[in-house]
Amino acid sequence: MMSATNYLESDLQRDTADALQGLVVLQFGTNWCGYCQNAQAVIEPVMASRSDVGRYLIEDGPGRPLGRSYRVKQWPTLVLLRDGQEVGRLVRPQDATQLQDLLKAASC
Repeated sequence: MMSATNYLESDLQRDTADALQGLVVLQFGTNWCGYCQNAQAVIEPVMASRSDVGRYLIEDGPGRPLGRSYRVKQWPTLVLLRDGQEVGRLVRPQDATQLQDLLKAASC
């Protein structure tokens, strides 16, 4: 299943990510990753229903400093930030409830 959502090379730096305000999901992966493509069916509906949550789709890989700074090891990895601080993460989400629960807990 090919997703309409594309991971893009990002010039987002860690210090800029640390300064982001509100709830933001940093979603690390690649366009060719099967796990990333399959996870979109779980991620997209939840994120579409949460206009209050920012989102960056960041193409990751060896030598990409932002992913390394968050210790990303598998794709997709979703790092949830609140005012620049990591408050949770999901690796290879299998169920929309996982992401909904994470966002709900961080919204409190």
